[in-house]
Amino acid sequence: MAKFDFGRWLRWCVVISFSCLLLAGCGVNHSAGKTLRVATEPAFPPFEFQGKGGELQGFSIDLMNALAKPAVGIASSANFKVDFQSLPFDGIIPALQAKTVDAAISSITITQERAKTISFSRPYFKAGLAIAIRADNQNITGFDSLKNKKIAVQIGTTGAAKAKSIPGVQIRSFDSAPLALQELFNGNVDAVINDAPVTLYAINTGNLQGIKIVQQLLTEEFYGIATAKNSPNLALINDGLDRVLKNGTYSQIYQKWFKAEPPSLPAKSPFENQTNAGTPKVLTSIGVILQAFPTLLQGALVTLQLTIISVVFGLIGGSLIGIIRLSHIAPVRWVARAYVDFFRGTPLLLQIFMIYFGLPAILQELGLTFSFDRLTAGVIALSLNSAAYIAEIVRGGIQSIEPGQAEAAQSLGLNSVQIMSYVIFPQAFRRMIPPLGNEFISLLKDTSLVSVIGFEELVRKGQLIIADNYRTFEIYVGVAVIYLCLTLLSSQAFSRLEVWMNPVKRRKKYDT
Repeated sequence: MAKFDFGRWLRWCVVISFSCLLLAGCGVNHSAGKTLRVATEPAFPPFEFQGKGGELQGFSIDLMNALAKPAVGIASSANFKVDFQSLPFDGIIPALQAKTVDAAISSITITQERAKTISFSRPYFKAGLAIAIRADNQNITGFDSLKNKKIAVQIGTTGAAKAKSIPGVQIRSFDSAPLALQELFNGNVDAVINDAPVTLYAINTGNLQGIKIVQQLLTEEFYGIATAKNSPNLALINDGLDRVLKNGTYSQIYQKWFKAEPPSLPAKSPFENQTNAGTPKVLTSIGVILQAFPTLLQGALVTLQLTIISVVFGLIGGSLIGIIRLSHIAPVRWVARAYVDFFRGTPLLLQIFMIYFGLPAILQELGLTFSFDRLTAGVIALSLNSAAYIAEIVRGGIQSIEPGQAEAAQSLGLNSVQIMSYVIFPQAFRRMIPPLGNEFISLLKDTSLVSVIGFEELVRKGQLIIADNYRTFEIYVGVAVIYLCLTLLSSQAFSRLEVWMNPVKRRKKYDT
């Protein structure tokens, strides 16, 4: 009987297993199972938007999903998964530069400046800019008639760049195309410069009544799928685009969304192999920050203006509401409590939207012509929100004063108004200074939210600069430095006010 050689048997098993793996690896598509993080801004119908159930829909979404599927019968074709990540449009290119996403499909027009920063696939859509105006506007007939007009655009887009070339134009930049079109619908601007397919879709779906397009395309543009420079995913995406264009899948998707035959597209990006001036160095970065500082300081002045005005109104309103919260009349106390709960319980961003976009739209639906100035709307929203927080600070400050002082003042013949004005509130106000200082600093930073209505405060100024030079890190460092200086100065001012208002601390200061 032959002796079993376990060692020899094990070696043969290893050899056979390794051979099988090599044979299997020859036919494996190495992109299979790979997941691409694809950035998109789902606020650009019919290209990218959210459906009723919250799922992503649109021409671009369908196309990207088609690229991820392998071709039938071709083992070497692309086969990867897509993980869509929602980002604001002006944040997509910085995300690609930082490589926090692998690609982006968000109706990004291929331009020479962008091609110096990121890489584009072959074009996947032919588009152009169009002018949208109100249906009753007879004065604007083309691009030349936009001189000295108010124009709404989406920040960081080719429409925004085109608007800058108009003499005497007043530009209002918004985070998304629907907000720019809503600004036109509300009558706050004369026109919108935006991609023609998006504006036509908004009009044809009936979501924007009373809007029309001037029948003239300003430009001929191409959209491309963007990746970081030297990304290995670019070849994978281009192979997928070549495949869907040849096998008819692209035509099917195009007809689904636009009810027409697709136009012919170039085989290559019109700005391939673009290079930037070089890798940013420390001195270059400092130069970028210094160059942007004058513009950022203009935004800082607007931020301070908004903060100071809003705090003054908020302090007046909050003081009244805080006193009302202590009223013995139950219904009045409940109304004040409801006000505080609403404005503290809902996001400030939502309140800004409701006041600036919502109220004019509702009133116009009722047949009333009404529109908000951006400064007025921003001050109202910030003041109402600040008043809710200040009301609680005032209430707490008043309740911190010993009840015996009110009783003593009452025994001297003072009425309730005099007691509050001369005895309680002055003492309470000294105790309220630290939390009021915190509220001022919080409001100083919260003013950045009014950028969503096109108000060019500090953060919006930074975003507009980034839309031109794509130097995200340097510009946001500059913005952060200015905010830090403003908050430090504010803290020092309130500290000095606290000392000045406190007779004990003031006496110690003079004694030393």
